[in-house]
Amino acid sequence: MDIVVRGKNRPVPPRLRAIAVDKVARIARFTHDAGRVEVDFSELRNPRVSDKQLCEITAHLKRHFVKAHAAATEAEAALDLVIDKLEHQVARIKDKRVARAHPRRRVTGAMANGNGAIASQADVEEDLEADADARIVKTKRFTMKPMTPEEAALQMDLLGHDFFLFTNAETGRAALLYRRHDGHLGLIETGA
Repeated sequence: MDIVVRGKNRPVPPRLRAIAVDKVARIARFTHDAGRVEVDFSELRNPRVSDKQLCEITAHLKRHFVKAHAAATEAEAALDLVIDKLEHQVARIKDKRVARAHPRRRVTGAMANGNGAIASQADVEEDLEADADARIVKTKRFTMKPMTPEEAALQMDLLGHDFFLFTNAETGRAALLYRRHDGHLGLIETGA
């Protein structure tokens, strides 16, 4: 992992640089594909803001890049805050990768009873019957602005959802973008 520590319009003391490199190296626990991590320290010049020390971290992963920033009164405190945010985001990406790579583990975990033994066929059928009695407990309404499927994919990733309903700007019809078990995206559009 290549860690770059910079200061925007200010020098970075060697002690702060060493602390930043040490703390940023901890994200290797969550991912093995971090190529380059950039740590930028800057100072806000607004006199009304008490948290003037700003720390921004951009981590370039294999297929993603993660960016986080935080401000505090001291540069070390801002670094701690932004490291927590970054670790949370990288851990979420790792959890998604594991869930997609091992979809059967979730099914077998649901079929296992409390003792760890596999449930009988009758127990599984009872669970399926209980699911058939499911009811709508929450309704959401929102306005949809027309967008392209690429924009919808970006919005879906930003929200952290596995599907996204939108109006396709190319066709003018409602469309649903969803993440498939193989990690790719699928698109369902309404017909004429």
